[in-house]
Amino acid sequence: MEYIKREMMKVLSNPGCESTQLLWPGNSSSERVTITEVRVAPGGSQPRHQHKTSEQIWYAVKGKGKLLIVNDGIVEFVAGDVVRFSDGDTHGLLNDSPDEFIYISVTSPPLNFKKAYQSEL
Repeated sequence: MEYIKREMMKVLSNPGCESTQLLWPGNSSSERVTITEVRVAPGGSQPRHQHKTSEQIWYAVKGKGKLLIVNDGIVEFVAGDVVRFSDGDTHGLLNDSPDEFIYISVTSPPLNFKKAYQSEL
């Protein structure tokens, strides 16, 4: 069993976006999953990107935003919705609302997201 206390979690940050690494290679020996809480400020975004060898599942917890998908596609994403991205799927998020948007991301196999963020809080 692994019990992960709040102080064992890292917050990775880019302008307008904070990603709390709830369970990741930095605090867990899991070889199957990374779990992240992502907070996107009003007007904030995560640019379109891909994970070549991992799938991701996002669960929208609070607010509403826009999924940024392949071919400049945009899909509404609101609290209570779930989306799954296969290995290599293009995805990102834009919070064009006046409120914070929060989602939980589950990534398998696990990834270390440090390289995708400018700072560590």
